[in-house]
Amino acid sequence: MAKANEEWTLTKAELDIMNALWDKDGGMTTHEIIECYPEPRPAYSTIATFLKILTKKGFVMAKKQENYGKTFFFFPNITREAYTSRMMKDVKNTFFGGSVKSLVSFFAEEEELTQEDINEILTILKNKSNVD
Repeated sequence: MAKANEEWTLTKAELDIMNALWDKDGGMTTHEIIECYPEPRPAYSTIATFLKILTKKGFVMAKKQENYGKTFFFFPNITREAYTSRMMKDVKNTFFGGSVKSLVSFFAEEEELTQEDINEILTILKNKSNVD
């Protein structure tokens, strides 16, 4: 998998491609990935370049499949959940000194939480504390 911290971070364009791959159960061709975009869709060469970068970073694996000639299918090497977990840990450590309490406090103060949101969060926290 990716080594340096910047190799672990996806750009917006890379994340768009990863989201297409994560949303699909199975591999996708470059053309199928392009079809996931709204009009005007990016050029084939643009998506191919980003797929090459994602492969080099270790986020994507390319495979040829039987009966498809020279066509490559691209598969994610990391799950959306694993990437999200890694990035949230980086955010927690970088911006909140590793403190979950500070991270949660930030969002509690910055976001417009409804009472329903707060109740759901409290339920999640209570259930988590009962598990441990």
